[in-house]
This record gives sequence, C-alpha cells and structure tokens, in this order.
Amino acid sequence: MKAVGQRSLGGPEVLRTIEVPRPSPRPGEVVVRLRATAVNPVDWKLRSGHVTHLGPPPFTLGFDVSGTVTEIGADVTGFRPGDEVFGMIFSRTGAYSEYVVARADSLAPLPSGLDVVQAAALPTAGLTAWQALESAELQGGERILIHAAAGGVGHLAVQFAALRGARVIGTARAVNHDFVASLGADAVIDYTTVDFTTAIKDVDVVLDLVGGEYGTRSLRVLGPGGRYITAQDSDATGDPRSRRVTGRPSPTDLAVIARLVVDRRIRVHVDRVMSLADVAAAHRLAESGRIRGKLVLIPWPRDLSVAALPRLQLTRPDPGPGHQGPCGE
Repeated sequence: MKAVGQRSLGGPEVLRTIEVPRPSPRPGEVVVRLRATAVNPVDWKLRSGHVTHLGPPPFTLGFDVSGTVTEIGADVTGFRPGDEVFGMIFSRTGAYSEYVVARADSLAPLPSGLDVVQAAALPTAGLTAWQALESAELQGGERILIHAAAGGVGHLAVQFAALRGARVIGTARAVNHDFVASLGADAVIDYTTVDFTTAIKDVDVVLDLVGGEYGTRSLRVLGPGGRYITAQDSDATGDPRSRRVTGRPSPTDLAVIARLVVDRRIRVHVDRVMSLADVAAAHRLAESGRIRGKLVLIPWPRDLSVAALPRLQLTRPDPGPGHQGPCGE
C-alpha cells in the first residue's frame, strides 16, 4: 500500500510516497481504509524536528482519520468491517496512508450528515478547542481572548466559546476579520497593526494558539481570577494562572462536536482539499500560514476527483488570499 514516509528530519521535501506492508490490527485495534486526513501544525513541527514526540525517523505523520473499517482485532466489539468512522490517533505509522491502524477506543462512528472531509477536519482541531475551553471552565458572560482565531483550532474555539455564552475577542489579520466575526466573535484585533495588550484588558480567559512570547504578553491582559490556557509552548510556563493543554482522543467529545456540526450550530471551515500525492506542497502551504480553517488531504492518485468521494460536501476555498500567519491567525 502507499504511505507518506520520511527517513530524515527537514523541510517538506523529505516527505515521500513509499510502499509499505498493509497493517494488521492487534487486540483492541482496527484497520481503517483512509478516506481523508488533515494537516495540523504538529505535523510539520514533527517533520522538521521542532517536536520530537515520535522519536527519530522513519515515521509516518498524520493524526486525523476519516474512513471505513476493513478489519478488526481481538477484543473489539464496538465496530465491524464496513463501519464509517473518524477520530484522532497517535502512532508512528500515522494517518498519511491508504490503510491506517488505530485503537478502536480513539474512534467514533461517522454520523449521518457529516461527510468524510468535514470528519477529517474535526478531530485534532475540534478536540483541542473543546478540551481547552473545558480546562478553562469558561462560563457564560465571561470575556475570552482567542489568539489565531481564524486557524484550524481557533475558528472552532470561537464558535464553542460563543455557544457557551462568552464574549469573544479574536486576534487575526484584517483579511480574516469578517470571517472571524461570522463565527460569533464580538470583536477582532488586527495583531499586525495593534498591540493587543493595549487594546484589551481584564479578560477572564486567554486561549493562546500561538505560544512563544505571546505568553507573558497575554498574562498582562488577564483580570482578577483570569486563566491563561495555551496549546503551544510559551514563555508563561510556571505562572500559576497558566495551563498547558493538548488535544486528546475522546470519542465522547468528538460525538458531541460532530452533532453540533450536523445540527448546524457550528461549522468546520475546510479551506481546500489536496491529494496525499501532493503532501509536500500541502505542508508548504500549511507552514506558510495561508490556510483559513483546515487543509484536508485525500488519498492517491494525484488526479482523484474529490467530487467522486461518497457523502462529500466541500467548503470551497475563499477567493481571497486566505489566512495569513504561521500559527493560524
């Protein structure tokens, strides 16, 4: 079968289409025929060596899975071959592959009304946003500042926060202000022209999807009892108001998020769909920050028509330049 592999750390050029044996499930695992996956910032950080959770190469990237169960391992009772599923996985064999091995307890059934592209866009970004707000214990009426509000995690966090009744302020480039406002933000700050620390104060929660020096700067805008939640490494480590969060697999949370999409209470914005044959180009685009919402990858071949995928309903890319900024701002 085809997979995307890399034998060294580096730029997008290290990603290669290779032939590998089709996986077999161990107890508690299933094999999924991939229908779609997605690019997340952690992908290119692992590829380049900025993050080392997978250890040294060789490995295959990819955390988001949407597809069809083809084989189940011993002790799996919740799924059977033919079931459509989606979820977030952690594995050195990754999701950039024609067939993906996954723990059954990391997957959820694909609900009617959610297409395979939307499903691939949701797991890592949706779970990170959802669980970050849970960690923040965000309440209705509180004010939350969300950095990188137009990105994959950010555009979902804006909607989740608005559903909780919070007053939402986002940071984004001017080209994305209308988009972020349409998601439910009450105000948007252009971080390229305005220092957010001078534009806002006394917020209850900051959700930092940028990290780095945004940490200590974000602490300055918190009011009494404020909480700083970051999904990135930042310079606010050690401050008692700071909490570091990472998205974790949760079929229960994912089912709730998917129902919100199906019921049209939130939307997942898919900027564009590309083939795994063009994974290096997809990584260049994602790393440049020219993506608003999510970039989804479908399997080979290069000329596969996405219109031929069953249950596929694409959110078409905007005609403008799209999202700017390397962290999804």
